[in-house]
Amino acid sequence: MRAVSGLWRWRHNPLRRPTDLVEAWVAFAALVLMCLAAPAVGWFSGAAAHASLQQTVRIQREQRHLVTAEVLGSARGSEAAPHDAEAAADHRMRRSVLAAWTAPDGTRRTGVVTTARHSADPGDTFRVWTDDRGRPVNRPMDADTAREHGVLAGIGAAVAAMGVVEGVRRFVVRRLTRRRYARLDREWARAGPDWGRTGADS
Repeated sequence: MRAVSGLWRWRHNPLRRPTDLVEAWVAFAALVLMCLAAPAVGWFSGAAAHASLQQTVRIQREQRHLVTAEVLGSARGSEAAPHDAEAAADHRMRRSVLAAWTAPDGTRRTGVVTTARHSADPGDTFRVWTDDRGRPVNRPMDADTAREHGVLAGIGAAVAAMGVVEGVRRFVVRRLTRRRYARLDREWARAGPDWGRTGADS
């Protein structure tokens, strides 16, 4: 609104300088871009991110498998392989165990994994995610998480676009201000020596 009022104020103002009108038009263009272009950038970016993440969801669902692992013993002091075992609300109860499981290709695998079970005695079983070769991996991304990330990407892109527009506007205004001061200095340099002298204008 300040941009619109600025354009109207400088429309027929006798004190208007060329840079005043340019600054008002720059502010108006920035306002239009923030209201129209930035949301469009955010929508397209969010849609692209969402499509890419949904493809990742499909690929992970195809390449990751939930298998049953059997506890062989405790694995204290061992570093667990990176994977996400059964979902549990209390992650503080997660512990590392030495377990065995059958890979999707039918081979027998053993390794150190983590489980959220309150008790993990030898012979206990729990579910673990593996890749096609039977290696423990994180659980596949779900569609809701992909959608949330897509929305966040769109919002971030829109905010970034607005920041770029505002940055360009400030840069242009700064250049216009410097040009005004430079012109004022030149005018003052011409009028300064005669300032206050009688008949200086004659």
